[in-house]
Amino acid sequence: MTGTERLRTLGLLAPAYVWLTVAVFLPLSAMAFFSLLTDVSFGDRDWSFTLANYTQALTNPTYAILLWKSLRLAFWVTVWCVILGFPCAYILARMIKGRSREALFLLVILPFWSNALVRVFSWAIVLRGNGVLDRAVNAVSPWEVKLNLMFSETAMVIGLVHSYLPYVILTTYLSLQAIDDTVIEAARSLGARFPRILWRLILPLAMPGLIAGAVLVFVPVVGSFMEPRLLGGRVGTTYGTLIEDQFVAVFNWPLGAALSFILLAVVLLILAAASPALRRAAT
Repeated sequence: MTGTERLRTLGLLAPAYVWLTVAVFLPLSAMAFFSLLTDVSFGDRDWSFTLANYTQALTNPTYAILLWKSLRLAFWVTVWCVILGFPCAYILARMIKGRSREALFLLVILPFWSNALVRVFSWAIVLRGNGVLDRAVNAVSPWEVKLNLMFSETAMVIGLVHSYLPYVILTTYLSLQAIDDTVIEAARSLGARFPRILWRLILPLAMPGLIAGAVLVFVPVVGSFMEPRLLGGRVGTTYGTLIEDQFVAVFNWPLGAALSFILLAVVLLILAAASPALRRAAT
């Protein structure tokens, strides 16, 4: 590569590097700085460097329990998003054409058009005791039913699945759209029935989209705090709400930053450990 070509390449890549520096490395560097302080460095507060925040975060068993609870919640939300998202994506990509597909596509991305708070409080109205869901069930049930799903893990999962399901549908839809129809026709002409075609052909070819969608769901749900706090109540105390409390309620930014970095490290370790299996599934 000549000097001119190298300069042109650097010029083309410069906006991406500037964006990464401003949007990713700068906030993370500030967070890492705060995680090593004894107190926030605002005003005339006394502060110094320490590792006590990481020691406290790693030795307190309550924090470990909340982290496990958040990982378990993210796992189940991801599983439900995959279970519900794949059929929706398949119907959109392979079974519906024309304006009907456009209309269904609008319904899929409809959650993105509304504010997250509106979505969560709407679910609160539906799931609370004597709410919309209770009334609907009792309208058709011969005996009185009291569901009252509010302030439970079920309510948290419902709210989070509703918020993140479109990611799985959209990424899987793109993978299913890329499948050549002639491949499926060839399998069908050789005598393969639909369940076999689905299991041996369509599902493996759609796996990259499913995996991408699962990662897009799992990573943010681990640190989510709004849906667990509003829909879970006392049950909704998670690692994400713990971090939020340190920043907002307790004003202990150094401990909150340390907890955030531990969460980031755990998620990266999980993704790194699962990457060989995910890579095999995607190829």
